[in-house]
Amino acid sequence: MGLTPSDLQAIGLTLQVAALTTCILLLLGVPLAWWLAQTRSFWRKPVGALVALPLVLPPTVIGFYLLVLMGPQGWVGQWTQALGLGTLPFSFGGLVVGSVIYSLPFMVQPVLNAMQAIGPRPLEVAATLRASPTDRFFNVVLPLSKPGLVTGAVMAFAHTVGEFGVVLMVGGNIPGVTRMASVQIYDHVEALEYADAHRLAAVMLGFSFVVLLGLQLWKTEPKGSAT
Repeated sequence: MGLTPSDLQAIGLTLQVAALTTCILLLLGVPLAWWLAQTRSFWRKPVGALVALPLVLPPTVIGFYLLVLMGPQGWVGQWTQALGLGTLPFSFGGLVVGSVIYSLPFMVQPVLNAMQAIGPRPLEVAATLRASPTDRFFNVVLPLSKPGLVTGAVMAFAHTVGEFGVVLMVGGNIPGVTRMASVQIYDHVEALEYADAHRLAAVMLGFSFVVLLGLQLWKTEPKGSAT
């Protein structure tokens, strides 16, 4: 027997959440990484610590506080209700919000490391050529940060695919709406459906290995002689 229809549905939902989360993280995480790389503000270290918090906090802690904030009595929940959007917990939108917050350091850290490795010299040269700050960012910083951008995007996508604690707390277990692959495996185990759990877990294991192997091969292959 192969994957069940509910397994395929959970995989499809997981890929949708992971893809959307990665796109949002590229839009939010890259400017944030650039700010962290450039600023000398007092807020740099507190913001950096806040970004890295999901690396050390239990996912259930993050999920619990997101549930409170986005619930009917939370300030985020009251704001979304005032806008006519309802509340985010136990919805696709809630899954995406939780995934963005939980996977944020996996995007920001590689990009930040790549940006810090650039050094001031390329930007100084661009400035002498009268390049504006925007031109320098798009034509110098982003191309030179490509390894960090690729690594961050791949890691954020793969990390989102493998989420469990946050998505279970924030999204619950609604088939076709919030039941992601990790939760589907949990359901199989709870129902003593070990064969089904094994098949889906093997798919997730194989996917994660292929993604990380592809990233390692991309990092080690020659990039050409262009400088």
